[in-house]
This record gives sequence, structure tokens and C-alpha cells, in this order.
Amino acid sequence: QVQLVESGGGLVQPGGSLRLSCAASGSIATINAMGWYRQAPGKERDLVATITSGGSTNYADSVKGRFTISRDNTKNTVYLQMNSLKPEDTAVYYCNANIIPGGFYTTSRNYWGKGTLVTVSS
Repeated sequence: QVQLVESGGGLVQPGGSLRLSCAASGSIATINAMGWYRQAPGKERDLVATITSGGSTNYADSVKGRFTISRDNTKNTVYLQMNSLKPEDTAVYYCNANIIPGGFYTTSRNYWGKGTLVTVSS
């Protein structure tokens, strides 16, 4: 059973920083792309940033220059460093990973974490 567990959310003032982490655990053969999505109240879940297994990154325009995604393949962990936070960044942040489970599986599937709340407010 593969699980993704996020951590690092919380309350921060505008202009502040937070670092989110997401660790994948369980029976895992290969982790392909990993990423972060967010869902604000009353809105759809949107892409924030993704990173391939080779380290190529992609960002939503709204976070470019402020957020940085990275990963540690030895720890099966992806990070999101968020700087210069704005009230509009307030949302539940979800981790996503495309994983081939261990065992007899040959195809990958997308896994989601349960989310961590980030609130940007003074």
C-alpha cells in the first residue's frame, strides 16, 4: 500500500515563508513525476508545481519566482519552498506522485496525499 503524507502547513503572515514536505512510503518500485496542487475554498484543485524524476520542473504562473519545488529521491520525498506568501496562496496543498508499486505491477498510477492547510493572513 503506497501512501503520501504531507507536512509543514500552517499559519503565516503575508510575505512570510513555509516549507512543505511530502514523503512517499510503502511498496514502491519507481517514482516518476511528483508535484503539488492546491485547492482554495470554493475553487477547483489547481497545479502549483511538478518535478520529474530527473529534476525538470514546471510551475504555475502565479507562483513562479516565489515557490521552489525539489525532491530527494533517496528519501522518496518532495518539497515545496514557498516564499513571499500572499493571502491568495491560502489553500489546502496536496501532494501527488506517479508511482509504479512494488511487486508484479508494471503500470503506474497517481497517488494523492490527504493535504495540508496553508493559511496566509495577518
